[in-house]
Amino acid sequence: MSQSVAYIVIHETEYPHCGVPVSLAQHLLHLIPRALPHQLRASAGITIAPDVGRLTHGEDAFGNPVTWLSLDTPHDGLLVRAESHVTVVRRALPAPADSPPWESVREAFMYRPEPHSRERLDAERYLYASPRVPRDAALADFARQAFTPGLALLAGAKALMDLIFKTFTFDAEATEVNTPVHDVLKRKRGVCQDFAHLMIAALRSIGLPARYMSGYLLTDPPPGKPRLVGADASHAWVAVWCPGHGWIEYDPTNGIQPDLRHVTLGWGRDFQDVSPLRGVILGGLAQTPEVRVTVMPEAEWVERQAQLEKAQAEARAKPRAKAPAKLPAAPDVEAPEG
Repeated sequence: MSQSVAYIVIHETEYPHCGVPVSLAQHLLHLIPRALPHQLRASAGITIAPDVGRLTHGEDAFGNPVTWLSLDTPHDGLLVRAESHVTVVRRALPAPADSPPWESVREAFMYRPEPHSRERLDAERYLYASPRVPRDAALADFARQAFTPGLALLAGAKALMDLIFKTFTFDAEATEVNTPVHDVLKRKRGVCQDFAHLMIAALRSIGLPARYMSGYLLTDPPPGKPRLVGADASHAWVAVWCPGHGWIEYDPTNGIQPDLRHVTLGWGRDFQDVSPLRGVILGGLAQTPEVRVTVMPEAEWVERQAQLEKAQAEARAKPRAKAPAKLPAAPDVEAPEG
């Protein structure tokens, strides 16, 4: 069993030419994977075309890598390309039963006028409602379908993940980026962002800290088909705080706990904190950008590039066929009279 996998991740966002230039734009990018104990970042970079902007790198309030893109030169069309090389290392996952009862964790996070550890204070940031994740009784009732009295915290988190995975349908047409959590709960349809928000909302509604994880997932092509470049997408999942173990992750869209197939960009309270690209544009026309994502094992990528270079070299070396000699024009012949 492999203990690590090296990946190349390419994320491209392209605003096509529209004939009306943008005069000013400010963008906030979360496109560089976070360096973690289980995720080693060998390299990462962002380029833009046309190259008329300024890139400033730093960290956001959650410690995620962030890039500010400023463009004050008129431009028609924009391509933002991020390329990263990371190695994901296998993690040891605790047994669901190896965690305290969920009620004791809820009680530990109730307000007490006393000093708290740094870990506790960090976890509290993910305990309350946020712009896209509400807390209320209806969501608490949904959570209690999985969190029965006295159940171990991690067993309850897995049960909630399984509940969403088994009773909700993945449907890219059912929701939009701003669809409320309660609509997802009612329709029982949505995408990874919806299911992550729903699981987080349910956990917080019963007093448990949970955060939104943003990144990528290695997908498999259809049997017998090659992996396509640009055919993947961003992914979202959930992390739950557990005393003694820290943050434990769950993917309700796929019903699994993230391991070697998940690449982490960063985390926040909800999607709004770690959106891959958002900003403000002055000028241009209303446009929907085209997003192309490639997640590929590095060994496969190297082999693919070698095959492509070989094919290109053979095409250049192949002699071009000579154009056929031009035949002399036929003499004019008068048609016989009637």
